[in-house]
Amino acid sequence: VQLQASGGGLVQAGGSLRLSCAVSRSIFSINSMAWYRQAPGKQRELVATVTSGGSTNYADSVKGRFTISSDNAKNTVYLQMNSLKPEDTAVYYCNVVFRARDYWGQGTQVTVSS
Repeated sequence: VQLQASGGGLVQAGGSLRLSCAVSRSIFSINSMAWYRQAPGKQRELVATVTSGGSTNYADSVKGRFTISSDNAKNTVYLQMNSLKPEDTAVYYCNVVFRARDYWGQGTQVTVSS
């Protein structure tokens, strides 16, 4: 399984970005898909997850601002990020769990200026 993340960039505080993660196989049978992020000097943290059944979960720091979704027809997972804050600055990684294995994308940089 290969993942290709895109959509990062530089945005002012209060702005929006949408990240995309293209998956090399059908996501219909993938149990769990997620976005993580890692800021400089910090550990990678879970941002949001979505299951094959459509259930979602979010880190407290992004609840109400970020939305994770998936498009089975496009084999793509999205992260819509609104009301961005400087503390959201990080490299964002997409992740899927398939047949008990973790797969990671290459990461996309999100920088939020104050």
